[in-house]
Amino acid sequence: MAAPLLSPSNRLRRTPFSEGVEGAGVRAYTVYNRMLLPTVFRSVQEDYHHLKEAVQVWDVSCERQVELRGPDAARLMQMLTPRDLRSMTVGQCLYVPIVDETGGMLNDPVAVKLAEDRWWISIADSDLLYWVKATALGWRLDVLVDEPDVSPLAVQGPKSDELMARVFGDAVRDIRFFRFGRFDFQGREMVIARSGYSRQGGFEIYVEGGDIGMPLWNALMEAGASLDVHAGCPNAIERIEGGLLSYGNDMTDDNTPHECGLGRFCNTHSAIGCIGRDALLRVAKEGPIQQIRPIAIDGPAVPGCDRWWPLLARGKRVGRVSSAAWSPDFETNVAIGMVRMTHWDPGTGLDVETPDGLRRATVRESFWL
Repeated sequence: MAAPLLSPSNRLRRTPFSEGVEGAGVRAYTVYNRMLLPTVFRSVQEDYHHLKEAVQVWDVSCERQVELRGPDAARLMQMLTPRDLRSMTVGQCLYVPIVDETGGMLNDPVAVKLAEDRWWISIADSDLLYWVKATALGWRLDVLVDEPDVSPLAVQGPKSDELMARVFGDAVRDIRFFRFGRFDFQGREMVIARSGYSRQGGFEIYVEGGDIGMPLWNALMEAGASLDVHAGCPNAIERIEGGLLSYGNDMTDDNTPHECGLGRFCNTHSAIGCIGRDALLRVAKEGPIQQIRPIAIDGPAVPGCDRWWPLLARGKRVGRVSSAAWSPDFETNVAIGMVRMTHWDPGTGLDVETPDGLRRATVRESFWL
């Protein structure tokens, strides 16, 4: 039976790179922040191998930006996250859990400090813009909050440095991890960060103005022809191997950063002003009762994980699997699970209810990377 089609509408936004994505033969999309996000080009497995061997250009325009601009921008940014931002410098990017008043995760974006009074928050899939606007209004802060015309384009893979140097010059190689620089492309200044949603290394280009989208896409494709450049996308297998969490899949606002294994990004005692600070102080003191863990699942390739699968110990539910896929490189089913503290120790054997039946699973010490 053929999969149902996705009906286009103005509510489902195209991107500045959609023409290039379609020309590259995209085979599947998902919807992310009301935009199209490619998920498959040749096949998930072929895309996976190519990502690890060469270089890919990803349309990740769906990582929308929430811009904070004005005298209170830094104060507002600190109110949103339990990560202490006082030492963050202009030119730096930081992974920042965003929490509500209960300490629940609202988003897990990257904050980009453009200036003391100007920030971008490069968001995962949730309506964070409205939370930030309401916070600014409720506290009567002197700051403008909006969504600018900025569409990220990622270049990922082991040959990404060479491709970027061919388009932007050798100086792009000097960008340090989670730092950014400003580079010219056809007379337009672009913010380029060494970051991305893969473990293969690469860059994210923050493209200001949709009109320059396809000229940049075409330039990267032409420059990368001898590097075997392909259009690509975040790869489900590779991200699970590397333990890269997906907001809405692996965590929701019912989970605290500590449950998500993100406690190291929480400086709760010193992040003065964070809205969820009081709640997280209690969590940090008592510790979580469940937490994200890598899970290996026995048997042949599991089906697609489009819902949470119960994790069982002697028939009693002790957690869930939220993401799973067959890994060709590690020859096992790799998975991300949320597991109760009574059963989260490495080596613990569990059962998981998959759509094709009960499977044996084992909690691992670390992700596969």
